[in-house]
Amino acid sequence: MTSSPVAGRGALLRVLGVGFGLAVTVGNTIGIGILRLPGEVAAQLPNQWLFLGVWVLGGLYALIASFSIAELGTMVPRSGGHYVFAHHAFGDYPGFVIGWCDWLGNCGSTAMVALVIGEYFGLLFPALRPYATAISVAVVVGFAALQWRGIKVGSRTQQVSTLLKAAAFLFFIAAAFIAADRAVADVPARPLPSGLALLAAFILALQAVILTYDGWAGIVYFSEETTDPARDIPRSLFGGVLALMFIYLLLNAALLYVLPIGRIAGDTFAMGTAAGVLWGEHGTTIIQVITLISMMAAINAYQLMMCRIPYSMSVDGLFPRFAARVNPGGTPDVALMLSSGIALAFVLGGGLEQVIAVLAFFFVVNYVADLAAVFYLRRRDPAAPRPYRAWGYPWTTGIALVAYSAFLVGAFFTDTRNTIYALVLLAASYPLYRLARRFLG
Repeated sequence: MTSSPVAGRGALLRVLGVGFGLAVTVGNTIGIGILRLPGEVAAQLPNQWLFLGVWVLGGLYALIASFSIAELGTMVPRSGGHYVFAHHAFGDYPGFVIGWCDWLGNCGSTAMVALVIGEYFGLLFPALRPYATAISVAVVVGFAALQWRGIKVGSRTQQVSTLLKAAAFLFFIAAAFIAADRAVADVPARPLPSGLALLAAFILALQAVILTYDGWAGIVYFSEETTDPARDIPRSLFGGVLALMFIYLLLNAALLYVLPIGRIAGDTFAMGTAAGVLWGEHGTTIIQVITLISMMAAINAYQLMMCRIPYSMSVDGLFPRFAARVNPGGTPDVALMLSSGIALAFVLGGGLEQVIAVLAFFFVVNYVADLAAVFYLRRRDPAAPRPYRAWGYPWTTGIALVAYSAFLVGAFFTDTRNTIYALVLLAASYPLYRLARRFLG
């Protein structure tokens, strides 16, 4: 099943391959999380083997879930991400909720990354510090202009920026193992908890790790633009997750090689601390450059993804029809303009961290809905063509569903306030949906 473009308004181009799929997966996933969360994970699990093990386990959860997402992506090869699966399986209202929240979440993530870029330009060049917000705005507008030119330009930009990102992180990893001074003073780590306390600590650490892997399903936002969905989507998903596991494991092993676990625990920027050990006074500058390179790949990916959600919703009559317009380069240009406008509003409006914290609940809901859709569609449409069938179904699908559902339960207890806000937003979405159906249907 594929979408039908609005008459006379162009169509998405089927020009993307596995190279782009891997680039968009790595490019949009590796970001702020891996830079700031190792210290939180080490604080929960102050043991180097448990610390490394939880990063492997988080990757395995993503890999297991990717088997099911690959089935959905090849069964329903439409661009638009998680919205497409929810709409196909459960109908208009669930699709509407997933689509709107995922769209706002991606717009918010674009704004967050743009603000980080503006901040780090100010750190690298102090004369630019007063213009951090203006730089953030220019970054959003500049990357939107790149996307406007077409998907081929956007794809090349993504592949080049992701290659630079991977090279930057591999440079850090190599330097850690080659040049680290093993005489770094130790800091006693707090005792490892035992019993139920250890289980609770492991779950909290795993939640943080799962957040750093969020984004591994990036290729499904472009399913109908891949040249061979049956081949390219599974390869992009599996290859992307394995690449993330490889980079994350090496990166955290490098941190442990440079810093004792007691130094990493509780450090909100362990990579920066390690860079200071490796390069002294130049370490801060080097890590700022690595961060900027990383953020450039991320914002390009977010802007590519965010405009395809309202495009697909528009095709289905759940968003204003003019957002289904596609320019000759294969870019949903009106949807891109609207999405960039929302991102700019977040940049200029403040309070973005609160918005992201609330919408983070729905990032996990996306995966829960996807995995539930696999079970539901196997029962509802058993004979439907499935170019790829989830390996290990129903066990792998069930394990992933339980894991992500447990994450939601854990979020309620660890971040109750924002979870309640998310549930209020969910309840308020129904009147908005009814208005959309009345005026757009």
